[in-house]
Amino acid sequence: MVLNIPSELTNIQATAVLQRLGEQLAAESGPALTVDASAMERFDSSALAVLLQLRRDALALGKSFTVKGLPERLRALAGLYGVAELLTAST
Repeated sequence: MVLNIPSELTNIQATAVLQRLGEQLAAESGPALTVDASAMERFDSSALAVLLQLRRDALALGKSFTVKGLPERLRALAGLYGVAELLTAST
């Protein structure tokens, strides 16, 4: 299953995006979750919170978790916060 992150994900959108993506995740029965973050253009640290919650939710459902297309600025922010290793990247 692939979940697509919208182009804008800031504190303003985080709750609604997480709810929508969480509902999609719960409705799928596949063994893996890939989050496609390649469309992200405008984001803040809330985007990390959304990705990390999706990871927790996926793992709780027994699914593997990977992120595709993580923007370099968000990757750097994840490194700064010490959570980069939790956002396993795929190419």
